[in-house]
Amino acid sequence: MNRYQEAGVNVNAGYELVDRIKKAVKSTHRTGVLGGIGAFGGLFDLGALNYHHPVLVSGTDGVGTKLLIAQKMNKHDTIGIDVVAMCVNDVLAQGAEPLYFLDYIATGHNDPVKMAAIVSGVAAGCRDAGAALVGGETAEMPDMYAPQEYDLAGAVTGVAEKDELLTSERPQKGDVLLGLSSSGLHSNGFSLVRQILFKDHDVQLDAQPTELNGQTVGQALLAPTRIYIKQVLPLIHQDLIEGISHITGGGLIENVPRMIGDNLQAVINQGQWPVPAIFTYLQKLGHLAANDCWQTFNMGLGLILAVHPDNVSMVQEQLTAKGEQPYVIGRLQSRPADAAKIVIK
Repeated sequence: MNRYQEAGVNVNAGYELVDRIKKAVKSTHRTGVLGGIGAFGGLFDLGALNYHHPVLVSGTDGVGTKLLIAQKMNKHDTIGIDVVAMCVNDVLAQGAEPLYFLDYIATGHNDPVKMAAIVSGVAAGCRDAGAALVGGETAEMPDMYAPQEYDLAGAVTGVAEKDELLTSERPQKGDVLLGLSSSGLHSNGFSLVRQILFKDHDVQLDAQPTELNGQTVGQALLAPTRIYIKQVLPLIHQDLIEGISHITGGGLIENVPRMIGDNLQAVINQGQWPVPAIFTYLQKLGHLAANDCWQTFNMGLGLILAVHPDNVSMVQEQLTAKGEQPYVIGRLQSRPADAAKIVIK
């Protein structure tokens, strides 16, 4: 054992991890990728793509305290999907195709088996998004984290044709709002969730409350964040989408207004889509006011599209053909003076 290993950092575990993840990384290869893992930087040839006036769109995010649920359950093979989804759905909201992804894992102890499980989830998310996993970093920091703890973050770079960028100027009065379902909590609101479940109550993750229809609490909490690239990107290329809102932290209240100008107001009609059982369970258990839910959770909608009325049928038809169930949830209207940019009725 060398002195660095005595200090708590095992470089041999890092080498083993690289060997374990090579196959997963290779499975994400796509047009434009140059080289493989192990170099000092990931390489991508933008010229290999058929973009006329490409604009690069980048995003970065983490998974927040959902990681604590994965660690409590000792289940690490889906949390990587979450970190990819959080990033790629954000660049999709600008009209961009995800190109390549990098991950960062910080841990108190580099367990190659556990780290490889995390990266396998990252690779699965990248395959779903059509993005290449071109590199990453695993940092073993024994004095920063406990041995079983880790943090996970990622960054994505996407590309869009300049005239296909989705900006807040594009949506107009009269546009229809279509909602695409979430799988549940996705990766937001977990600080409130943990307070309700573990501090205010002593809920066990293997509990099966009747409200969850056969799921355990842990299964409902760890349901991976949905990735919407394959369903929505073709619609952007066909100029059928005016705006996209990715419903993350802040729920519908914060995120829907981000896709529209200050002159517009989004009117959302409740009851037009199914709300997953986890939300009603948490609302009841935590005695949450409706506004707390709308400001914290996605409430069953992971992505919201603004669509010109003339294009709604075509968008619905194409989404349905890809297995998606789009819900007409509202409309954009002129914003009254001093009114909020979103109203939920």
